[in-house]
Parts: sequence; C-alpha cells; structure tokens
Amino acid sequence: MPTHPQTRVFLVAVLAGALGAACSKSEAPNAPPAAAAAEPAAAAATAVALPAPSVPLSSMPKLDPAVILQHVKVLSSDKLQGRAPGGVGEDLTVGYLETQFKDLGLKPGNPDGSYVQRVPLVGITGAQAKPLTFTKGSQKLTLNWKDDVVAWSKHVADTASITRSDVIFVGYGVEAPEYGWDDFKDVDVKGKTIVVLINDPPIPDPADPSKLDPKMFGGKAMTYYGRWTYKFEEAARKGAAAVFIVHEEIPAAYPFSVVQGNLGEKFDTIAADKNMSRASIEGWMTVDAARRLLTMAGQDFDTLKRQALDKGFKAVPLGVQASMALTNKVRTINSRNVVARLEGSDPALKDEYVVYTAHWDHLGVGEPVNGDTIYNGARDNAAGVAVMLEVARQFTKVQPPPKRSILFTMVTAEEQGLLGSQYYSVTPLYPLAKTLADINVDSPNVFAPSKDVTVIGKGASDLDDYLQQAAQEQGRTLRPDPQPEKGYYYRSDHFNFAKQGVPALYIESGIEAAGDKPADYLKKKLDDYEAHDYHAPSDVVKPDWDLAGAAQDGQLVFAVGYRVANADRFPEWKPGNEFKAKRDAMLKK
Repeated sequence: MPTHPQTRVFLVAVLAGALGAACSKSEAPNAPPAAAAAEPAAAAATAVALPAPSVPLSSMPKLDPAVILQHVKVLSSDKLQGRAPGGVGEDLTVGYLETQFKDLGLKPGNPDGSYVQRVPLVGITGAQAKPLTFTKGSQKLTLNWKDDVVAWSKHVADTASITRSDVIFVGYGVEAPEYGWDDFKDVDVKGKTIVVLINDPPIPDPADPSKLDPKMFGGKAMTYYGRWTYKFEEAARKGAAAVFIVHEEIPAAYPFSVVQGNLGEKFDTIAADKNMSRASIEGWMTVDAARRLLTMAGQDFDTLKRQALDKGFKAVPLGVQASMALTNKVRTINSRNVVARLEGSDPALKDEYVVYTAHWDHLGVGEPVNGDTIYNGARDNAAGVAVMLEVARQFTKVQPPPKRSILFTMVTAEEQGLLGSQYYSVTPLYPLAKTLADINVDSPNVFAPSKDVTVIGKGASDLDDYLQQAAQEQGRTLRPDPQPEKGYYYRSDHFNFAKQGVPALYIESGIEAAGDKPADYLKKKLDDYEAHDYHAPSDVVKPDWDLAGAAQDGQLVFAVGYRVANADRFPEWKPGNEFKAKRDAMLKK
C-alpha cells in the first residue's frame, strides 16, 4: 500500500532490514511505506466521449462482500505468517491463490502452463570500504559515512567503486522532451560522477510567481521526473559512474535521518546483466556537504540552484574528482507472481489483454508490538487480493464475456519497492504493446460504502473516463488526489506499467460515508487506520469492518476492465502526460 509519514517500519524475519519504497506517502527513498500517487502531468485533460455501455452496471454480476471477507480472513490469518516473500508464508499464499484460480476455471496465466512467474530477487547489504573523497589539486574533502553521505550499489557483485571520477553538477538531472527540458545537453557524463538536485524543477508561474507554473512539470503536482528513483535511472541511462542527490529537508519533506535508513539490506530484481548497467554507486549527500563540495570547486550552491531553474541551464563540470569504494554482502531469494487468464471470446482480439494487479505480500514476522510479531496485512493487501479474486469470479459469469483476455496478476514484493510488478513490466508474459491497461487494487475501503472515490493521478488517461461513467451509474463522484505534490501515483504497482507506457488506473477509498453513517465516519476510520494499524501487527480484520465498501469499489474496477476489454479502441494517455510518448512509440512498432 502507498505509505504514510507516521508509519512505523519493522524488520521482517525473511527480508530483514529491507525497507520498502512502496506504499509510501513519504517521498523518501525506502522510507516508511505510504499511500500512492500524485497527479501525473496532465492536469486539465479532456474527457473522451464514451458510448453508452452495452451492459449497464446494474446488469453486471455483483461482487459479494461476504466472499471478499472470507478471502481476507484466510490471507491475513496467523498461519500465513504475514506473507513475507521467500518463506512458508509465500508458499501458503501462492498455493491458496492457485487453488482459487483453478476453482474459478481460469487458465494458467503463464504461457508455460503454470500459474506462476518466477521473480528472482537480490538482497544487498553495503558497507563503506573507502570514504567518498573529492580532490582538486592539493585540496581534499572527505565526507563522513552516514553523517554526510549515504550510498549503496545495486550491482550484484562483491565490490563497487569509483576512482578519480570527474564530478559534474547537472541541476535537476532531468531530460523531459515534452517540456523542452534537458539538463544533459552538451555534456557527456559517461563514467563521471554527477551531483543532482531533488524533486522537479520548481518553475514559477509567469502570471503569479508565488505559484508554480502549471504548464511545467505538473505545477504543484509532482511528475516522475521529481522522484529520486528517476534520478538514479536517468544516471544509468546516461552511463554515469556514480550519482549523488543533494538532500534538502524542506523540498524533500523528510529529514536526512530517513535517508540514513537506507544503510540496511536493499532488495531489487536481478537483471540479466546483474544490474551492472546501473551506476556503480548511488546515494545522497547532505546539502551542507554539497555546499562544501561546490565551494571547493569555486562555485556557489545557491547560485547554481537558481541557474538550474532555466531551460537554458547547462551542466557544470566542477574540476573535482571523486573516489569511493563499497563492499557488498549479497543473497538471493526466488519469489513468485501468481497469474491467471480468462481467455477473450473474440478470436481476433483474444491476444490483447487487460491486466489487473494486486500485491499479495506483506511484512512477515517482525518486531513485537504489544506482544504480537505477525504483521498480518489484512487491509494491506489481503483485502486487495480478495477484491481481485471476487472480480475474477464475476468475470467468469458476466454476459456477454469480454472480447479481449483478462489477466489477473497477484504480484510479489510490493513492500520491498514494487519489485514483482517491476519484474513483470520488464519481462512481461504477454506483449505490453497488446496490453490495453493495468488496473491496480491496493488497500481497498473496508470500512463503509462511500459517496465518492479518490482517483490517484486523476486526469492521466482515458481510463478515468471509463471510471467516471461507472461512478455516475453508482451515483458517486470522483475525487482527485488531495496531495498531488507528494507523487503518490508513482508508489504502487500500477506505476511500473505506466513507466513502460501502459495506461494505468489506481483508486483509493473515498472519504464521505454513504448510508446511515455520519459523513465524516469514513475519513475518521481511514485516519485511525493510518495512525494505529498501517504496517503494524494490528492490521487485522476488525468487527466493525463493512466490506460493502470494498465491493462497491470493486464493482467500479470490474466495470472499467470489462468495458475496456470490449472497446473498439485502446485507452490513451492524456496529452502532456509524461508516459504518452513511450506508449505512442510502442504502438507504432
């Protein structure tokens, strides 16, 4: 589930020390997991006029709250030991999901005839072998491990190092053609060490400089270019040897102590090249350390930061060289995505897919809280898996059956950084060019039906128009993400599909209760969950849960997927969205 700032993060027995970047409202790297998604850069998107649905929502099979609850109880039971990847909890969870898919008559989702996709994971615990040292002639600046700099390597190797690597300040480290922005123009950073500012470039609005320009990097909303993960990925694409993000507490919205939490074991998927295409060293430095570095180079931090807000900014070689060495302790885990397929009814369209995702994993067994060590993850995300299973059941009953195939994908290791969905998105079982959409279910509303539904990244794609249509049939309204600047769109499993160009939809609970409940009942329950149960052993089924809310939202995503599967055209990203160019290029091939 997306993550919240007050979340407590615990060591898990099987994945000890791994902190998940998933589910997190804190924009920190592998900080306490939080809620997911900010409005990707298509703010005032134009709605697509959809035809009247051939099957009204009132005529579609209805999700059963009692069936959803029964699945949640099984998946969040102590017997499954918190569903951590790599242990007995995974074996029991995968076995249960396979059985449910078989009982529904769904076909194996893997073309090899099985219901699983193997996901190789690596855990790397890094340690400093030689400190980060900058030299310029006879001058030397050595940064203190943890106090000044936090660094790691994603290379599946015993060591990683840089030696006398030229250092270049690259502003915000962004290449965004749709905004006419390129911080790497006229510079080759291959084999170099780059220093990067945090977040999107905060461009003032020409009409009102006290606000951000809504036409540049989403204005107040964060785009993916502002995520720390993007900075590291772009460094790899440019061939940099090392990359260090400058931490500033106000723009980051979290202290450097959160970054220091990255010194434990870090998990990742294992690429064919053993992640050797990544920069040798990735990390963060404090703003004070960056100021000292730039002073040594004869530059001023504040001046360069101001210059970096201009499209004409060019990277600045600092005339400084960097050296550092790390040692790695490496271990591997083989985990599994669980995948089932409902074959489309149209012979001409059955090789095209609508994908549903929900992560089956949680935090396993960890530090005791009030004597309880099992992190059951009932809402996060046993409930999401349960909703998907019930959606799958209704897909087997709906008439007429969908023309295109439906893929139900229960992904692993979301809590470790969206790793199961990442693995699928880069090694898909079916071509992404033939994948119309991903619809993600994570931590659904288990408290009460609502009059509204929150759309994370509202305005991103045509999928919102399908959602709007179905919500109107329920007499409900769509509510935009209330904190688009936090970038929650980029923090749950749908994002990995979006990053590859596939339109993706992610909704969260509404906040206005329906029926006989007070209007603020639902918001109070959500706030209480976040304060006391999120990522805690107390995330268990409660007597006052009302799964009618989960069924209500599940009915929406059922309708969206069904209608997309029967549509005469693929859904598209809205103009200006940062993922549109990749999708357009994919579909032209």
